[in-house]
Amino acid sequence: MTSPPLRLGPVDAGEVLTLQRAAYVPEARAHGDLDLPPLLETFEQAKDALGDPACFAWGIREAGRLVASVRIVVDGEAGLVGRLIVAPDRQGHGLGSSLLLAAEAATPPTVTVFRLFTGDRSVGPLRMYAKLGYVETHRTPEAHYELVHFEKPRVRSTGPVR
Repeated sequence: MTSPPLRLGPVDAGEVLTLQRAAYVPEARAHGDLDLPPLLETFEQAKDALGDPACFAWGIREAGRLVASVRIVVDGEAGLVGRLIVAPDRQGHGLGSSLLLAAEAATPPTVTVFRLFTGDRSVGPLRMYAKLGYVETHRTPEAHYELVHFEKPRVRSTGPVR
């Protein structure tokens, strides 16, 4: 049974790091770069990031197992989305999309825009971000590939229609 998204913190760092490594190895292979920052992040760095008051981290559990997580760091009016990960055996079931939308909705109201990036060979994420309303803004070179940068304005609810 899948849990609703729940807030993650420093106590979840080990589990997040394990999931992160499992999720990023296929991305590293696709991009020919085993030195991706998510694969090099240490336990202490993950613990510090999850304890940062500007970082809003969310996860989804199935039968107690963490199967997806995401971090959004609030930087002024921007929500910087990072480390959106889904366990390899659970990819393609909508967990990433539903988690990202829930995390966007749960960020502080001061956030007016969401920004993220992914590698140009990340076919699934590229498709998902476009489907969720993210628009490519630019690309930057990185080793043997490009990082694709996206932006999405925050959608505000106007309340019930009368």
